[in-house]
Amino acid sequence: MKTIKATRLVTWLLLGLGAPAMAAEVSEATPAAVVATVNGSDITEEMLQMMGMQMSRNPGAQQVSREDALDQLINIELVAQDAEKHNIDKRPNVIKQLEAQRRMLLVNVSMREYLTTHPVTDEELKKLYDERMKNHDGNEYKAQHILVDSEDTAKAIIAELGKGGDFAKLATEKSKDPSGKQNGGDLGWFSGDQMVKPFAEAVAKMKKGETTKKPVQTQFGWHVIRLEDTRKTQPPSFDSMKEQLQGYAQSQRVEAYVQDLRKGAKIDIKKAAAK
Repeated sequence: MKTIKATRLVTWLLLGLGAPAMAAEVSEATPAAVVATVNGSDITEEMLQMMGMQMSRNPGAQQVSREDALDQLINIELVAQDAEKHNIDKRPNVIKQLEAQRRMLLVNVSMREYLTTHPVTDEELKKLYDERMKNHDGNEYKAQHILVDSEDTAKAIIAELGKGGDFAKLATEKSKDPSGKQNGGDLGWFSGDQMVKPFAEAVAKMKKGETTKKPVQTQFGWHVIRLEDTRKTQPPSFDSMKEQLQGYAQSQRVEAYVQDLRKGAKIDIKKAAAK
């Protein structure tokens, strides 16, 4: 994902709706049948189903059998029991971590339920699609960029490029975009609707092989852009973008919900913590 796409930091809440909230995916009618005991502690059918889901979601995971999931649960229970035997669960730092995990579970389940009771409608997605298409000019662009914090730094980079500086090398050395450091600032192919407006507008006015004469400012910082190539393309269909639009719309909904909570809360941020 390109770091300059219009995204929201609150998206982490949506990404966090996975493993910790998987209990919500296991039917409440799931029998509490005991499938195994470990030194007298029960392992239930619900626990087995949740472990199977978690293991199957691991990157590169193969088909997970019930036997595999149960074996993993037994191992976990044995190690946990040994930890309790050594009073690890009584340590203050462990207690704090357990409380933090408990609160994250509450957040994840709450967010899942909020999005269920406040679903994004097809009408909303269609409106968002139409707005995106206003910025789709029928072209795709291939560009490099260097992202820095100040206009003066960006101007200095433009001057250095004017003297024959290597764009990829400067991106690796100076760009604050992590992906830029790894690939010399290469953004690959993208359409205007994938980028924040000032960036998209700047690229649309450039000629192939041209570097911006002035830095381009966005909410992420100051950009030095080089347009490598352009090509004609058909706008993506609504159906092909629906999943992406759904994720974006949900992130907006969650952000609005969190902002409402902040407005009604008494928040006292200590100066030391804000530094």
